[in-house]
Amino acid sequence: MKIGIIGLGDMGKLFAKTWDSLSMEVYGCDLPNKYDDLVKELSDTNIKVLHDAVSVSRICDFIMYCVEAENIAEVVKFAGPSTKYGAIVTGQTSVKAPEIAAFEKYLPKDTQIVGSHALFGPAINPKGQTIAIFQHRASNEAFALSQEFFSQTGAKVEVLDDFHAHDKMMADIQVITHVGFESIGTAFMHRKSFPWEDKNTINGIDNMKILLTLRIFSYKSHVYSGLAFHNPYAIKDVRKFATTENELFGMMISENKQKFRNKILKAKENVFGMHNSKMMLNDEIMQEYTLNPGENHKANSHLSLLSMVCTWSELGINPYKNLVCQTPPFKLRVGLAEYLFLNEDLLEETINTALKDKTNIIDDLAFHTAVHEWTNILELGDKKAYEQHFDATKKFLAPRLEEGRRKSNELISRINK
Repeated sequence: MKIGIIGLGDMGKLFAKTWDSLSMEVYGCDLPNKYDDLVKELSDTNIKVLHDAVSVSRICDFIMYCVEAENIAEVVKFAGPSTKYGAIVTGQTSVKAPEIAAFEKYLPKDTQIVGSHALFGPAINPKGQTIAIFQHRASNEAFALSQEFFSQTGAKVEVLDDFHAHDKMMADIQVITHVGFESIGTAFMHRKSFPWEDKNTINGIDNMKILLTLRIFSYKSHVYSGLAFHNPYAIKDVRKFATTENELFGMMISENKQKFRNKILKAKENVFGMHNSKMMLNDEIMQEYTLNPGENHKANSHLSLLSMVCTWSELGINPYKNLVCQTPPFKLRVGLAEYLFLNEDLLEETINTALKDKTNIIDDLAFHTAVHEWTNILELGDKKAYEQHFDATKKFLAPRLEEGRRKSNELISRINK
């Protein structure tokens, strides 16, 4: 079997190198102007770099498109008609609705279509991570063979019902998670305050939030914009998150104590009421992965986490059910949420801080503003504004992005053991 990868970007190269290391016959391509550089870069492997996607499609038995959602239709239109008779075709877009539409429109009728999505980034070793797949237009034999190929990467393969189930789960898991952390980063940018220099954010939950924020901004904006703009379920979830955050912030500044407390405790019961398993995070792990050593602890409203859990509650989302298709940031966000909500003393401190301690209000106002900036950009469908907003925040956080990604990778590996 010849494996073909159309799109040798970071993710495409990860799969190509993984399958090549297993002595599989791997072919790949990218844009014509990248051909020479790719040949040099992959010269120490057996991966055969071809000049274009048509060349890959003609000869390969298992073909993976590693192309952004906004470009998938154009690329499949170009290469799809040349697909080898009876080949299995899959794709790695994070949103499946546009990918499946392109496959159905441009691939030959004999093509076996299997949906797939690696729920981890190119900096993560696939071993132990999750790849979601679903059978769309494929024989049982072709689907089983696809499962085998993905299992050989060392990843856990989770089978979903269809692309609708995938996209709904990804909106719940990824989009509002990303908006939450993007808003944290943008809030620091607006305040011109580096989080790793603030003694109040270098330990515990705050440090974990900063690590994940740095992780997200260490990647390219299109990794997240494609999810948000092309997922038909995303905007509803993002708007609910923004509305919930606005309600909580309004209660905080108006000191509507009982309503605020009731909302938080109701969300705790809805989301964590049946929780009886071991918690993901503990004090030892929280201290180990700090960006700066120290023993400082300052009470915090944790508005971002309160907003997230209340959003899950109001949307009827069970985060533990969604862990079957977890992404590393989502898993850690669930871990942070349960660490806060299942620690009665910490949750009580957080509620009191949100309602009574005005020293945090300037930080919460910056976060509140950032949430609605990101939400408005997404609702307007303004991809250029998204890229500019993301890149401006990324530039501000640049001094520690690589360290944040490295430490978050170590943390993810630790909690996956």
